[in-house]
Amino acid sequence: MSHGGAMPRPLSGAPLAITAFALAMGTFMQVLDTTIANVSLPTIAGNLGVSTNQGTWVITSFAVANGIGVPLTGWLMGRYGVVRTFVFSVLCFTAASFLCGIAWSLPSLIFFRVLQGATSGPMIPGSQALLISIFPPDKRPTALGIWSITTLVAPIFGPILGGYISDNFHWGWIFLINVPVGLSVAFVCWNNLKSRETPTFKLPIDTVGLGLLIVWVGTLQIMLDTGKDADWFQSSTIVIEAIITAVFFVSFVIWELTEKHPIVDLSLFKRRNFTLGVIAFCMGYAVFFANTLLMPLWLQTQLGYTATWAGLVAAPTGAIAVMLTPLTARMMSRVDARIIATVAFVAFGISYLMRANFTTQVTFFDLTLPLLVQGIAMATFFLAMFTLLLDGLPPQKIPAASGVSNFVRITAGGFAASMVTTLWDRREAMHQSHMADITTVFNPAMTKALAGLHALGMPDLAAKAVIVRNMTVQAYLLAADDIFWVSGWACFAMIGLVWLCHGAKSGGGAPVAAD
Repeated sequence: MSHGGAMPRPLSGAPLAITAFALAMGTFMQVLDTTIANVSLPTIAGNLGVSTNQGTWVITSFAVANGIGVPLTGWLMGRYGVVRTFVFSVLCFTAASFLCGIAWSLPSLIFFRVLQGATSGPMIPGSQALLISIFPPDKRPTALGIWSITTLVAPIFGPILGGYISDNFHWGWIFLINVPVGLSVAFVCWNNLKSRETPTFKLPIDTVGLGLLIVWVGTLQIMLDTGKDADWFQSSTIVIEAIITAVFFVSFVIWELTEKHPIVDLSLFKRRNFTLGVIAFCMGYAVFFANTLLMPLWLQTQLGYTATWAGLVAAPTGAIAVMLTPLTARMMSRVDARIIATVAFVAFGISYLMRANFTTQVTFFDLTLPLLVQGIAMATFFLAMFTLLLDGLPPQKIPAASGVSNFVRITAGGFAASMVTTLWDRREAMHQSHMADITTVFNPAMTKALAGLHALGMPDLAAKAVIVRNMTVQAYLLAADDIFWVSGWACFAMIGLVWLCHGAKSGGGAPVAAD
């Protein structure tokens, strides 16, 4: 962050260790909450009496509100100081987490998740900037290492923790656990860092730009989340939402290009590396986020996995990523970021294509193997993409560039989460109808299957119900395999975009800190 003044001396000893741990926990909480509800969706939906499709709002509302909150971060930190903004953000996030935990209906939970996402915008960049400021310059890679590992472990820990809580306690505890952690983080950081507050300035805020941004992103998200149930453009409501999105998006672009202090600096897109880097970064993240949501949903709704075991399937990704990230950070200063990014997309692509061969008899080991490969991608993807898209930018532009790229990435993840459930249901319906066409009494396989079930003492109606259930499971499997297949090839396609960028190297991953 640009602090505009000499920073106080770094901390040392116990205060350094305690404060670094508190800042890391601040990041951990925020990132954890992007994935903790993924495996708990069927439980939450069932408990609140809604479909799993409607339950995805719990994920998407947080992601989109968080994405909108990110561009505000720079202004808030400049106006009120990094320490004050970070601590206030943590307290608001903690209060919103408590409200999520006691939510009594789906609308109330979505409203509180929007609050939670919107107020958490400054938590990641704030924790990053403060971590760097409390370490001596020669220990800066250590600070970045702590930050990187925290952001990698949290998305993996989220489904495991969320699954365990959903299986053993009320689902509300997936949010309530943030309360003691959040209060502790705010207390420690305020006590140890309030004397290190950054200079503040009376900065203008682009309220028109922010208003336009909220309307077009919010309307687009509502359209994506409700489109499937409303039969898309057959519904006049969806058509109106699409028109509002388009009008406000165009107005937003025109306003931001002519505003002196834009909320989102669109002039950054004049740079080739930034534009191509952001597209590849967002596409890669959107595919990853969609699949992170799809896997536990499929495992729980179709294969009978508990939330805990669905969460544990993802554990290898975190283990590999944590081991490889320090090595990647060292390589970044010596190896062209395009090569590292290629490794990331190849690993993502292979991981998804391995999943495209899943059958209904898939074992736990078969499920975890592709996620081991995904760990390689996670360890290389973020560092390489940030290095590429921030390459050649003047230092004063880096915070804005990092903010814009994170806003687009987080928002793309929210949109992808909405679209993947629609696509999954559409493909399932198609496969189901194909199977229904050939599953007739004139098909010898069907006759044989029915005879086998009758031999087990099953009445005709029950036997047919078993076959229909098996067809549904098979249709959802084929639909999931279709999505994995498309995801894999989409990642390979992104490699072309990476190589259209200019080559770039970094000083050990430093660009990431410019959030």
